Amino acid sequence: MTGLEQVAVFAAGMAAGAVNAVVGSGTLITFPVLLAVGYSPVVANVSNTVGLAPGSASAAYGYRRELSGQRARLVRLGTASLVGGITGAVLLLVLPAGAFKAIVPVLIALACVLVMIQPALTRRLRRLSGQPPAHGGPWLLAGVYGAGIYGGYFGAAQGVLLIAILSLALHEDLQRINAAKNVLAGLVNLVAAVVFIVSADVDWRPALLIALGSVLGGQIGAKVGRRLPAAVLRGFIVVVGLAAMVKLLGD
Repeated sequence: MTGLEQVAVFAAGMAAGAVNAVVGSGTLITFPVLLAVGYSPVVANVSNTVGLAPGSASAAYGYRRELSGQRARLVRLGTASLVGGITGAVLLLVLPAGAFKAIVPVLIALACVLVMIQPALTRRLRRLSGQPPAHGGPWLLAGVYGAGIYGGYFGAAQGVLLIAILSLALHEDLQRINAAKNVLAGLVNLVAAVVFIVSADVDWRPALLIALGSVLGGQIGAKVGRRLPAAVLRGFIVVVGLAAMVKLLGD
């Protein structure tokens, strides 16, 4: 990479870290940049996943206040995320590159709809079934595991999917759900990164540039995201999700 290309990759990492902290889909920023500077899709994907993992940790730390009281829940859900992330990373290495292409836009579109209607839908479900379990029950575990598979495989808009799943299953403020999302997505990125380091061809220069940028961006995104009113944050989540869907359909 030239010096200018390295600056572009670092800047993309910082932007991705900020977007991931608020909602997710930072991969849609860094992945095209890596392709544009000459990396193959598989090398770009694995190097990008390794690079974004530290940014997820930075975002989770930025939301540490909202994580208070969620330890037991996150231990339980985090196990599902870890197993799902390993599954998705292995699938990336063994399946054809376009295996998930048809279903991914559908998942993102569904997640956007669920995020938009979540308040009304949650009230309706609560009237029918009462207060949800504190940790969400088995359906939440299954949903988080499924989101982990997707995140380990590719990851764009993983945060949108997680927020939709968590919002429906938990009686929590959206900012606390977003904080939990950062931890779960971070675990998926971490375990997928470990699988890729051991089993795939990671190019360490772009991975390190993205890592440095995403750590800084994660802190910026956490400061901005936690100040957004719930309605604004919900709207931003939907906009990012729709942008991800359009981008993936256009590829």
